[in-house]
Amino acid sequence: MIRPLSIAALLLLAACGDGQPFEFSEEEVTEEDEEEEETGGFDGDGTPPEGTEGPKAGPDESIFRTEAEDGEGGGFVTEVVYNAASDSFTVDNIAFDGDRPYQRQDGFDSLAGYALYASVGTPDDDLVVRDPVIDPRTGETVDQFDYRAIYGVSRDQVRVDGKLEPRSRFAIVRTGSYRSYGFGGFLYERNGGVELPQNGQAVFAGDYAGMRVFSGAGGLEYTTGDIEIAVDFEDFNSGEGVRGVIDNRQVFDSNGNLLSLGGGDEALVAPTLVFDVGPGALRANGEIGGTLSSRRTLEDGTVETYESGTYLGIIGGEAEEIVGIVVIDSDDPRFDDVTARETGGFIVYR
Repeated sequence: MIRPLSIAALLLLAACGDGQPFEFSEEEVTEEDEEEEETGGFDGDGTPPEGTEGPKAGPDESIFRTEAEDGEGGGFVTEVVYNAASDSFTVDNIAFDGDRPYQRQDGFDSLAGYALYASVGTPDDDLVVRDPVIDPRTGETVDQFDYRAIYGVSRDQVRVDGKLEPRSRFAIVRTGSYRSYGFGGFLYERNGGVELPQNGQAVFAGDYAGMRVFSGAGGLEYTTGDIEIAVDFEDFNSGEGVRGVIDNRQVFDSNGNLLSLGGGDEALVAPTLVFDVGPGALRANGEIGGTLSSRRTLEDGTVETYESGTYLGIIGGEAEEIVGIVVIDSDDPRFDDVTARETGGFIVYR
């Protein structure tokens, strides 16, 4: 559930508006809610898919999902606030990420059309600390971790309870300041309900953007790609089929410099990600979910699985768009004993 958002706040890439923030926030399920008729959703009762948290929701309701705590630092972000007047981004429940809102990243403030934000209080490339956090008693600077955020908003709006809201949006927060995956989280939502076709097929396309963090090494990288998702609204009988690909992938360092791909078994690669097709990928409330992976060919001709993980999403409106999240893991071929975790978001349109 998201609290009211002014129309001006929808103008994400323009730092204008009346400053009215929105909030992704968790909604408690009351006893009265639990007694309502169960309809749609994963496991047939509108409960969140595995790896996420949020209230039950049917096809006529808005849906809000957050990353579940995974024991590795994921799932700590359950609320963010975007303020259009200052074009800033506030994140709750993350320690040492500055003492004021995240700002648009200097020199690299968008990725595949989605907005990029960086926490304050960390040194830049010239070792200059922007907006340092100061101990009020001693006057000493308190070191902060470097957090980054990606924020995506639908191009379409829907009226919910008399207020215009974006039909969908997502946010991802990660850090490369740890030698593990570090703390962070993702959130995604649909405002309003969905009307799923009873037959036929549809294809959705759009842009994908993500962040890569590492276990066994520090650092953060950005990724982009083109994503296409197709849905068969008639089959399988036990739950409609979903297929998808993320291709034309690119990888950037934390400052936005494009990284070279390929060139041997120990080089960074970003092959096409392919959704695994099978029954049960789409549920009555419009949520989709499943697994995906990529493959690479080694110098000796061997083909192996390179990345694997899950995709999650929600169809909105009259099956007009899908908002979603991808989480994939891989062994980084550039280093020994280092694994990479990529978390990406997308909004695709029919």
